Formats: sequence, C-alpha cells, structure tokens
Amino acid sequence: MRRLNGFSTPALALLCTSLTGMPAQAQTAAQPVIKYDLTYDIVSPIQSANGMVASEQELATKVGVDILKRGGNAIDAGVAVGFALAVVLPNAGNIGGGGFMMIHDAKTGKNVALDFREMAPARASRDMYLDDKGNVVPGRSLYSHLAVGVPGTVAGLTHALNKYGTMKLWEVMAPAIKLANDGYPVSPSLALILAAERDHLGQWDSSKAIFFKDGRPLKAGEKLVQKDLAKSMKLISREGASAFYEGAIAKKIVAEMAKHNGLITSDDLKKYKVVEREPVVGNYRGYQVMSMPPPSSGGIHIIQMMNILERYPLKEYGADSAQTIHLMAESMKLAYADRSEYLGDPDFTKVPVKGLTSRSYADELAKKIDPNRATPSTEIKPGKPQPYESDQTTHFSVADKAGNIVATTYTLNLNFGSGIVATGTGITLNNEMDDFSVKPGVPNAFGLVGGEANAVAAYKRPLSSMSPTFVLKDGKPFLVTGSPGGSRIITTTMETILNVIDHDMNVAEATITPRIHHQWAPDQLRIEKGISADTIKLLQDKGQKVSIQPSMGRTQTIQIKDDGFYGYSDPRNPDGRAIGF
Repeated sequence: MRRLNGFSTPALALLCTSLTGMPAQAQTAAQPVIKYDLTYDIVSPIQSANGMVASEQELATKVGVDILKRGGNAIDAGVAVGFALAVVLPNAGNIGGGGFMMIHDAKTGKNVALDFREMAPARASRDMYLDDKGNVVPGRSLYSHLAVGVPGTVAGLTHALNKYGTMKLWEVMAPAIKLANDGYPVSPSLALILAAERDHLGQWDSSKAIFFKDGRPLKAGEKLVQKDLAKSMKLISREGASAFYEGAIAKKIVAEMAKHNGLITSDDLKKYKVVEREPVVGNYRGYQVMSMPPPSSGGIHIIQMMNILERYPLKEYGADSAQTIHLMAESMKLAYADRSEYLGDPDFTKVPVKGLTSRSYADELAKKIDPNRATPSTEIKPGKPQPYESDQTTHFSVADKAGNIVATTYTLNLNFGSGIVATGTGITLNNEMDDFSVKPGVPNAFGLVGGEANAVAAYKRPLSSMSPTFVLKDGKPFLVTGSPGGSRIITTTMETILNVIDHDMNVAEATITPRIHHQWAPDQLRIEKGISADTIKLLQDKGQKVSIQPSMGRTQTIQIKDDGFYGYSDPRNPDGRAIGF
C-alpha cells in the first residue's frame, strides 16, 4: 500500500483540527486550535481473515487483537480495549465516565444495547446550574465537582464481560494495568491536547501530578506513568465492579466530592445500575440498521434521516454532490429539531421512538423538503411523531470470526471531562451533567438545544448523541461503526453508512470522504475542507448557509464480507489504528 503526504484529491483535503474535542464555545484563548497535516493510507482498508479491532489508539487496538489471538471473543476484546483506552487515551477513554455498547451475540443472534450512561446524583436538581436570577452560571456544569455524573463505565464493561464474554476480568484487564504502571511515551497528538488543556487540568493538584512535569504538561516522547490508576484497576480486576462502587475507590471518590462540595455520595455509587435495552432498528435499501435507543438520540435520528433519504437516488446524484449534501442537510434539520423536543431518558419521559422512526412519519417530513431550496431553521419546528407511534468521546469496534461484534462509544464529555482526578485513584472524572438541558432553550457546550424532556433530575441519565451502530445484511453482520464528536456523532455515523451502501465505497474511502453537518440550531451547514468550490456555490445558491470548519468525527469502522474483515481507523486522529489477524 502506498502512502501520500498532504492532499492530492478532494477526499484527502481534510485539515484535522481541534482535536481538543472542545467545541468553539467552550474554548479559551489558552486552548488553541490544533492542526494536523496527516499521512493517509488511501489504497485499501486493513484486511484480515480471523478478526479485527479498530480504535483511536494503536496500543489499545493491539491489546484487543491479542485477546482475540488468545481465543477470546469480541466482547472479551472489547472490554480489554475499553480498559486500555482509559490508560492510553486519557482525554476520552475512561473508567470515570460512561457510554453505550452494542453487542451482537453470534450464538443466540441476540442484539443488545447496553446502557452504562452516567446518572445524576440524588441531590441533583433542575435549576442547580442557575443563579438566583435564573441565569446559567458559566462553567458550573463543566468545570466543577457539580459537573460530575455517577460514572457507569466500570459497571458497563464488567457486565458485558460477565454476561457475554468468555475470559476472566483479571485476564482482560492485565494489559491496561501494565500500561498504566509501566507508562508509555506521549504521542505528538496527545502532547498537543495536553498543552491545549493546560489551564483546564492545571486547576487541580491531583491532575497535575499525573499529566504535568516540571510545572508544565508532558511533552511528546516523555513517559506518562499512572501508578494510582494502575492500583485502582488492580482492585477492580480482583474485586469486580464492587471495588469501584462500594469499596476503596468509592470511598476516595466520595471524599473528593465532599471536599469540594460535589454531590456524589456513597449511596449514589451503590445505586448505579447498567440497563440492557432493545436497539432501535430500521431498514435502508435492504440492509438492517441497528443502533442505540434513548437516552441516546443517535439511533433514532440516524434511522429517521435514512428513512427520509431512502426516497432519493443518492447514488445517482453522487457522493458529496450539491444535491446529495442539500438533501442530507435538510433531513438533518428536521431530525435535530425533533431531538430538541422529544429526546431524554426513557425512564423519566415518554420518548415517541416508534413515531420518530416510522416510515409514515418520514413521508410527512419529506414533504417539507424542497429539493431546490433550503428551508431556514426558523421555519422548522419539532414535528408531531406521536400519531405514528404503534466533543470528548471515543469509539471502538471489534469483530471476531465466530460472528460476534461489538460497537462501543464512551466518554468523559469534553477533553479530560471535568479535568478533576479523584485524589488517590488516578481516575479522571466526567463532566456529563452538561449534557442535560441545564436551562430549556439554552445550548450546551456543543450548541445543542434541549427541553423539559432532558431537564436535570435525580438519578436521570443525560441525553447523548453517542451512536454505536451495526448494519446487518440478510441477518448477518455487515458493518460496525461509530464515532466521537459531540452533536456531530449522529451525522458522521450516518454518512459513513451511506458512503458504503449508496456510493459503493470501501471503509477507507467512506472514512476519508469529507463530512457535512447541520443540527438545526444554529442555522449553519458545516462542511469539512475538500468539498469543491463549485459545489459550495451551488449549495449557497440553494440557500444553504455554508461554513467551512474543522474536521468532524473520528470513525472506527469494520466491514465483514465473505472473504474476511476490512477495517479502517479514521486518520483524523493519527494515533488510531485498525489491526486484524
């Protein structure tokens, strides 16, 4: 395979920027935009016969592949990768956050949506981030101990292993423990992220003790050693999830909260529960699409948008043509408008899942789309699906030869979450409380607007865009994908699927093709570099408010064919890798 430096085609003209994972609204002058000129492996995906792992960090990918080589299944490998990423991708991988895992069990044919999303503590309240005048207090839901939701990752990974894996917890955690204890060289991209997050992490002595050296963030090539995290992981490997939720680790997290007026108590940790949910399911051009249900909004809106787009001959229009982009953007506006009104934790609010994913509802929405003219967001209101009822995150994908597949997206929210390491644990804590609608109508850090359905409440799970997704063909696994990217996760995941199904791309081509995004509010069609000037002019002529912005998403995708596995790790993150055997 040949490798090209720089950009030689529109599909390669991607400036990989803002790997801080932090949207513009949340950045400060001390958090510069980071730019990369990458080397792209463009000829073909990675191919293998026996299995495949794709993640955002090569060291974690190797851990997963080694588990598969030792006879573990995709779930064993996925859990091993999840714990490894907590060590080697510390800005997003975690055991102090939460997420979602989609599992296809080859033995039973069962598809499971595993919800280990964070929960609000018992003392959380609807107006906890407002001042006495009812205004949002800047930073309170992002950079304080009040920003931390009850973590779910440890409960989720151990549940998956116990129920669907074949190996012991200590076996799959041993590589992560070694990486934390022995350390590893900081990569150039992680060094840039650490530098960008200097002020964020520098507020807390416990965080500086890990990520700083001589009063400044670690530099590329210096070793990142995480002894306290290794000790915490050893306890978990021996005692299981109880070490985190009831044992020594729990006590240290509670002490950290008590010292800084945080809300999480020992009772909150004890009460945390993993939930197995039914995936949301749709059909697109003969393929079955399965993704996360609420409290993720991702699966619903991927299916909703694809239901709208299926009526158009996208293949004939061409990938990244003005007409294809226009139609995708218009469907995105309609879906994100509905997201603002109807989506939330299904244990607290009735989400009209069947209505939102109904083909009949898509027929009604499609009538609102003018193929030649953009509809201003001000003219789009949430629809009425009820009658049809009858930036920091990471993703990894795993597939094994037996037919098991795993798609996992988990997060701390923004880079390094709250920036707070619970003293003595080495565990970085999330700032997921910002994913609630802290005040209805006020955008969160990713510019997403929410309503009462996603208001803060005790033990409630905040709405998420995380969208780990499968595509099945004739009932068999065909594609496994997902991405980080905040509000852009949903559109990035959908575009990857459309590129493969509609435009006959291999997973490498589907990955490097420039992406677009519209989320209704603000009324802006975000486009990566690489779309031609002529196409942009045609979109503007249709009334689209085009804005060329930093790169979107970092997909980890595996395609399963009769002759084996094809994987590709998004080069928008140069540390990622797909490896098979």
